[in-house]
Amino acid sequence: MAFLGLRLGNEPEMGPADIQSLGILAEEHGYGEVWMTEGAGRDSLTQLTAIAAVTSRIGLGTGILPMFSRTPLITAMSSAGLAAVSDGRFILGLGVGNRLATEDGHGVAFSQPMEHLSDLIQIVRGLLQGEEVSHDGKAITVSKASLGHAAPTGKVPIYIAALGPRMLRLAGAIADGVLLSWTATSYLEQAIQLVRDGAVKAGRDPSEVEISGYLRVAMTDDLDAGRASLQREIARYAGGSHYRSYFRNTGFDAEMAGTQTARGHSDNPAMAAAIGENMQSELGVVGPAEICWTRIEELRGMGLTKLVIAPLTVGEIKSSYERTIKALAPQG
Repeated sequence: MAFLGLRLGNEPEMGPADIQSLGILAEEHGYGEVWMTEGAGRDSLTQLTAIAAVTSRIGLGTGILPMFSRTPLITAMSSAGLAAVSDGRFILGLGVGNRLATEDGHGVAFSQPMEHLSDLIQIVRGLLQGEEVSHDGKAITVSKASLGHAAPTGKVPIYIAALGPRMLRLAGAIADGVLLSWTATSYLEQAIQLVRDGAVKAGRDPSEVEISGYLRVAMTDDLDAGRASLQREIARYAGGSHYRSYFRNTGFDAEMAGTQTARGHSDNPAMAAAIGENMQSELGVVGPAEICWTRIEELRGMGLTKLVIAPLTVGEIKSSYERTIKALAPQG
């Protein structure tokens, strides 16, 4: 059976029972993994713990855990805890987050992101392997850190969320997998090659690095409503300077100029209107199940072997998830 994962958006409108029911539904319909986001609101780890309590097979990943808001030891402790609760199903997805949320929201410095992530992964991986870790890095230094007897007995895979070339190469060099997001179809093969280049340069077999990534999906017969949902979601991300720069660098300069002109608030209708049909079709898929499956198979053929669908809301949130999970249940 071909792999398909599910991204849950950690919406505050859904309570723990809703999250659990979606996790159960995804497992029953053959999805391989559930990835839980973290931004504002609830943390991802407790949400995944809730799903772990009511499932038995599906993988559980953080998509992603922003790295600056937790120390390496806390990151490793949380990973060990979730690995234990889930009986070894946890995947640690890490990313740099963004400067505004890090400095304004968390009150910590956004400094040396590449070096910080590299040091963090080296420390956390050692801790999860049961080692006592002393590390004098470019961004992080620890001395005799340890999980004691709480280290997991099995491996906890570590994925890096990556957009640009430097982070894609770093994922290839040091991670077990890469988690792509908002990767345009026209940029996907280049992005995957950058991961492979990073692996080769580090002396690794590129096939050791899993290529995973989100595909935003508005699974609906109401094409106008689906496109509007996708437009709003792209515009919401484009409201941040990091993603705006990324979209410019991957071929959408005109659209980003339009959102910049309209920018005043993340849900400004003029911002969404600047996201034209070409950008929508490059970054997501809108339509009934057969249209969505055609795109899924296209991306798999281009090398996105661990594709994770990210359902967009068309109507009520939970019913949108349920409808999409059922309609796109993995096929052989």
